[in-house]
Amino acid sequence: MENKDGFLVINKDKGCTSHDCVKQIRKLLNAKKVGHTGTLDPEVIGTLPIAIGSATRFIQYLPQDKTYIGQIKLGIRTNTDDIHGEIINQKNWPEISYEKLDQYLNRFRGIIKQIPPKVSSVHINGERAYKKSFRNEMFELAPREVKIDELTLMKWDQINGIIEIKIKCSAGTYIRAIARDLGEILNSEGCLLQLKRISACGFDEQNSIKISDIEKDKKNSKNFIIPTIFALNHISSFVLRNEEQINFWQTGRAIKVDFNYFNEGKSFDYKKPIKVIDKKQTLLGIGFLNRDQANINPKLVLNAK
Repeated sequence: MENKDGFLVINKDKGCTSHDCVKQIRKLLNAKKVGHTGTLDPEVIGTLPIAIGSATRFIQYLPQDKTYIGQIKLGIRTNTDDIHGEIINQKNWPEISYEKLDQYLNRFRGIIKQIPPKVSSVHINGERAYKKSFRNEMFELAPREVKIDELTLMKWDQINGIIEIKIKCSAGTYIRAIARDLGEILNSEGCLLQLKRISACGFDEQNSIKISDIEKDKKNSKNFIIPTIFALNHISSFVLRNEEQINFWQTGRAIKVDFNYFNEGKSFDYKKPIKVIDKKQTLLGIGFLNRDQANINPKLVLNAK
């Protein structure tokens, strides 16, 4: 059976849910295990990494930051915090300079707390918030801490009240909430006009493909798949150098380590996950270093015995 483990970087079209993309890939590749690395709203386009086969086990070890380019429309508030929802209020926006607007954006830079949109996938007592919202139930969502690493004001259209931003943020950040809250800070209203994700979990837009590209070239679908190990370049590596170590690893036993190995590699981060490989650069799994016992303990083992 052909090995199809790895990641596909899909350039998602508007109107398609993340789950729809997973279903299509599962069918196209005849793959049992397929999962996305984080929901992208149906109306949002762009980068949607999809894990196939054993790569699904590594999703939690990918970088979690994401980058978007979006437009915010001032003067309008909707029940979904984007332009596709029902308008619940309208208000004039202020006359404001580009420089002053950029200063207001400082409120959203760094670590902030935001209340997610009510039409969102946040869980409330085991149920998604959007389901409660669609039933017109009354409920409140608690503020959540998120991190905005970069927020760049790209354009300001005073006449039409449209702000274009580029934002790099942590997982769980809602750009719709930023649009809503910015409108409020400006003594107006705001909603998300359009949004495109240009990078996610270490994968960029330039490496993405359309699902239609796979449909056209199903026989060579493996050429589109990025091997799992390439998605873990941000993680320090530890090489198992003999069969005994590999056997220990595959049977779930800790591997003794020489701390000189770590001293040589100054970039080695022993507090974080470690990708374990063999001398041929084959990915064997994920481990964590126990400094007290001078061990690497297996956490995720591929081809376990």
